[in-house]
Amino acid sequence: MAPQRFHEQFDHIQRSMPGVPLAMGPDEDAHFLYERGVVLARDGEEALLVEDAVRAHFTATPGLFPEHVRPAGPRTNRGGVTRIRVGDPDGGEDTVPHALRALREAEGRGGRRLVGRNHVVHIAVNACPGDEPVPVARTEAANPAPAHGGRHPDRPVRVLVVDNGLVHDHRSYPLLARTTGDAQLHETDGDGLLHQYVGHGTFIAGILAALAPEATLTVSGLLNDAGAVLESEFGAKLFEAVDRDGWPDVISLSAGTPTDGTEGLIGLDAFMRELRSRRTLLVAAAGNNGGDTPFWPAAYAALPEYADCVLSVGALRADGDTEACFSNHGPWVRVYAPGERLTSALTGFDTPVPYLYQHSTYDACRFGFGYACTCQFPRHTGVLSEGRESTGGKPDQVMFDGLAQWSGTSFATPVVAGLVAARLTARRDRAPRTAAARLLVETAGRAEVRGAHVPALRPPTWRPVPLATPAVPA
Repeated sequence: MAPQRFHEQFDHIQRSMPGVPLAMGPDEDAHFLYERGVVLARDGEEALLVEDAVRAHFTATPGLFPEHVRPAGPRTNRGGVTRIRVGDPDGGEDTVPHALRALREAEGRGGRRLVGRNHVVHIAVNACPGDEPVPVARTEAANPAPAHGGRHPDRPVRVLVVDNGLVHDHRSYPLLARTTGDAQLHETDGDGLLHQYVGHGTFIAGILAALAPEATLTVSGLLNDAGAVLESEFGAKLFEAVDRDGWPDVISLSAGTPTDGTEGLIGLDAFMRELRSRRTLLVAAAGNNGGDTPFWPAAYAALPEYADCVLSVGALRADGDTEACFSNHGPWVRVYAPGERLTSALTGFDTPVPYLYQHSTYDACRFGFGYACTCQFPRHTGVLSEGRESTGGKPDQVMFDGLAQWSGTSFATPVVAGLVAARLTARRDRAPRTAAARLLVETAGRAEVRGAHVPALRPPTWRPVPLATPAVPA
């Protein structure tokens, strides 16, 4: 992603999180965002150890101020982490890298990470989604199309979507008539235009409802702040989401973050340990950076202790033959599914909602692919996602009236989650993790990703989309 566009999205997320000064990854690498002046440690003795080590390091280092080192909130919480202030977030150099260096020797001796950044977990990865949603006439069909309802199981199969909530009239879309959950906050601005990422959770729920029509779907609005949440809050909010109705069979999560390490997120440590002891399967998006850097929590699938309870999902391009240009890849991605130009419900059918597209001069694939990818088509952008360079022309206004076409690993994820839920509903398997494992063995096809042949799940009701068809509204 070009630095200018990343900076624009950084500014947008910063505005959505007032009072939380944010910074970019090392050397302003457009891979992750984190909170300035704060580090995370597991609460209890480890947090005290980190606090003492950072204070000692700052005392011995000219230009650093040990009096800044102190807890920045409760020492214990449901998420199992303590925020530790390590500097003035509004002034001067960001002290987080210095605090991380203070623990390197202790981490080397113990063989585990003790301190980390407070990352921003986001539905658009590095604040850069696969592409823009495009309106689709309500006369067109969803893709994947609705599957036939299977037998009603003795115990309802429950799927929890962790996202940004549901639009207010989602039940006017027939497939979502029984879907419950949190409402999307602040759907439109003062001019009636859709806010950024509005409809993301509704779109995902529509895909799940199409593939698993008998499943019970609940959508959490955990990511209502422009699709973002701080790592320090993420684990506790996930606990709240599963506490509300009990641990579900499947969690569909289309959010995460890269890091500068290979051990996951300290802020998710307590939740992931609890997940491991449950029967729940976490299906998580591999991310839209177009690279092979592990993306968390999806990358937990590559750690032996979590291999059976986390399924990481990359996206196939519109024809289903190979990966979409934006999809992350690598051995930590367990399966790929259609994720380019899917069609689902973005808004309800009650009231058309306008959105402005601004023409863009960005016509090449940002990841160097040669096919007619979503970077090139549609060739427009606007307030819902990344701010590309404008030609200065008058924006086009389009109307969302129910269905939309959208691309991203965000949407490949509910395809896989829906197939697992459908298998449970049909009682082919009773355990979610067993269902996922057998899906990969019994029904997965193959796709080519960077020269490797990898497992791919293509729903029977999914229709390939010609690659040369530009998804531009009339």
